[in-house]
Amino acid sequence: MGRTVNNRKGWPQKLLLSAGLILPLFSGAAAAATADEALVNSKCASCHAAKADGGWDRISESRRTPEGWDMTVARMSYAHGVKLAKEERGAIVKYLADAYGLAPDETAAHRYIVDRTPSVVEHPENKLVGDTCARCHSYGRIAVQRRTEDDWRKLVHFHVGQFPAIEIQAGGRDRNWFEIANGEVSVELGKQYGFESDSWKKWKAQKPADASGNWRLVGHRPGVGDYEGSATIERTGADRYVVGMTLRYADGTVESAKGSAVVYSGHEWRATLKQGDREVNHVMSLAAGGGELAGRWFEAGNDAIGGTMRAVRAGKGAKPVVLSAQPAMLRAGTRTRLAINGVGLDGDVQVGPGVKVLKVVERSADRVVVEVEAAKDAASGPREVKVGTARAADALTLYRQIDYVKITPEHPMARVGGGGGAMPKVPAQLEAVAYTAGPDGKPGSVDDVKLGAVSARWSLENLNEVAAAMQDLKYAGRIEQNGLFVPNEAGPNPERKYKTNNAGELRVTAQVEDGSRTLKASAPLIVTVQRFNDPPIR
Repeated sequence: MGRTVNNRKGWPQKLLLSAGLILPLFSGAAAAATADEALVNSKCASCHAAKADGGWDRISESRRTPEGWDMTVARMSYAHGVKLAKEERGAIVKYLADAYGLAPDETAAHRYIVDRTPSVVEHPENKLVGDTCARCHSYGRIAVQRRTEDDWRKLVHFHVGQFPAIEIQAGGRDRNWFEIANGEVSVELGKQYGFESDSWKKWKAQKPADASGNWRLVGHRPGVGDYEGSATIERTGADRYVVGMTLRYADGTVESAKGSAVVYSGHEWRATLKQGDREVNHVMSLAAGGGELAGRWFEAGNDAIGGTMRAVRAGKGAKPVVLSAQPAMLRAGTRTRLAINGVGLDGDVQVGPGVKVLKVVERSADRVVVEVEAAKDAASGPREVKVGTARAADALTLYRQIDYVKITPEHPMARVGGGGGAMPKVPAQLEAVAYTAGPDGKPGSVDDVKLGAVSARWSLENLNEVAAAMQDLKYAGRIEQNGLFVPNEAGPNPERKYKTNNAGELRVTAQVEDGSRTLKASAPLIVTVQRFNDPPIR
């Protein structure tokens, strides 16, 4: 098995999303664990000595996400010659992720690095670790691992052995990098991201949830809009499922999705589905008790395009809940048709002070459509939406006017590609998000209210004088009116100055009409070169 580089036709070697799915379906979790532990012994114990108290040297001194263990197992193949069939690789990763994984709250703050949320700007919570380690890779990659202090220190030694230039790379020349990393940083990592954890002990002690059943779901896909739908999940073996979904967007588009899923560590949901005419990957977390499933989905080989999803149990015995309202923002003094999505929607409909329910247009247990009217003097802010005992505190937001707009992501990045090369283009999906001033009446203060994504007219220009001189606007790419920036093909380009690549620095602007007012927001858009090595966790 060779080194997994950026195989953009699918996640690197389909990563674990499909590798785990091809495992034999054992009759039960215990049988699977026994067989997989035996496989770890046969493939790994020749180098990682078995410990007298159980486990193996180095292996059982760290805990990681499924992707983290997959990266490790892949490295054992390409760097140390471990021969693994595809099924064996998947089985080993499944065992390690279950035995040495992370509890939901241990990954919650850094899900973006696992679900590949595009263009996230990190703010490391530990400056020492950030300055020492996150100068070469993301801070999130560190934060979704747990190791003993001794194993963190061994990781430092591994870095120096594997990457001898690390001490003199950017951010390391002005300090004694090795002494710092081997000393105070390893101690700090052992404290903040140590192997022992009450969260993991408690999580491991509870019975794994069964995800099978009927589900009600809602979500948002940037560039397309909000959606609601349903899913049926059927168990096919220990931690393995087949999935069928229907997604209905606010614009009337309906998509069906079918595929398979596997659960690692009792909550790490990974699925590969054919959704419409494309293959998508799900990276989500299954809540304790199996009552909720939430996370992100994205196109296989193109994680810049995707959406968020939240799903809850539906059907007999399900807890009544309001999941979303469409539209999610309502202007004071207007009348509109409001769709309320949820489970167990039975009873009177209330949408908060200042909003009158005029009539019920459509009704079922999972969807209620009503005509509502917002008073002209209604105060701006969130409204609790209730249908009988089902409720949501922030499904609907009232506003008097849009005070300003922001572009998300705030620091978008795209990559050139294609042109007959091995690396496809990486687009950037942008959205214009509206805000209204909070109770203090001052736009831009901490009490402002986020309203949601709004339609916009999109345009591009050169970011600065250098970009203008290089004619970046002409060569870097184009933007579509749904906010999708499509980069140009990779170079070198003989038409450009210096025959350079089609990279560039642009400024993207969203223009939003709010009645008679026009609001604008701008953000820098960096169009850079291909990412030739794209690991599961960057």
